[in-house]
Amino acid sequence: MRPRWIGTLLYVPVLYGLGWLLTRPLGSLAPGLRPDQVDLAGAVVALLLLLLTLPLRLRRAWGESHPWRTLGVVAPPLAILGSFGRGLLKALALLALVVGALLASGSARWIGLAGLNGSEWLNALALVVGVGFAEELVFRGWLWGELQGLMAPRAALLLQAALFALVHPWSRAGLVGAVGLLGGLFLLGLNLALLRRDDQGILWGPIGLHGGLVGGWFALQAGLLELLPDAPQWLAGPGSSQPNPIGGLVGWIGLGGLLVLRGCRKGRCREEAMADTSG
Repeated sequence: MRPRWIGTLLYVPVLYGLGWLLTRPLGSLAPGLRPDQVDLAGAVVALLLLLLTLPLRLRRAWGESHPWRTLGVVAPPLAILGSFGRGLLKALALLALVVGALLASGSARWIGLAGLNGSEWLNALALVVGVGFAEELVFRGWLWGELQGLMAPRAALLLQAALFALVHPWSRAGLVGAVGLLGGLFLLGLNLALLRRDDQGILWGPIGLHGGLVGGWFALQAGLLELLPDAPQWLAGPGSSQPNPIGGLVGWIGLGGLLVLRGCRKGRCREEAMADTSG
């Protein structure tokens, strides 16, 4: 069975719209809630709707009898731990590259563990699991799978990364900042998808990489690192008081470097396989 374009285009937007509608009364029932808190509640409801309906979607549109295994969520525990750990280590390496560049250029000052309190650590951990799991389930789980049923594999790989970049907030960063963010997010989307492919379809590697970047950068900004006011955008990333290093030069170099290293590793593997065959 193959999904249809109309279902692919409407499925997640309809769920998000339902989540938004169902949480609108919260503004009246709890006047103390800020608009962004009500919006967050809508996103949580939309995620719950996704979790409830996704198995049915995969059974009907994909013909899959084991949807969570197909999405890469269910796998042997050791495989999940290994995949998640590799993704998290890559996230830490990318963040270390950014921090090293900021410190070396005099654009930031290291504060250390004393700069974070317990609630900020919990927020960082929640971002690692929450944002990493939710976005990877949608983009590298459901969306990439749908696109592979609708087009050629390479086109599906590129389109999922492009859509991932476009749905993130980038338009308010100015022309140069917007280009930086779109390019960095596109590179991140490619890395996340290829990481899942390398892990034989397990989704927890991308969750570790994506969540590690979001949660780790939050922890750095919350107190581990002090960005100086004159930190250049091309280095720290666009976003003024809340920069996103994915859109900066160092972010591009790090994400591009991961793709290059992966290509070199795959090339060596092919050469060794050819040598073994010829021998």
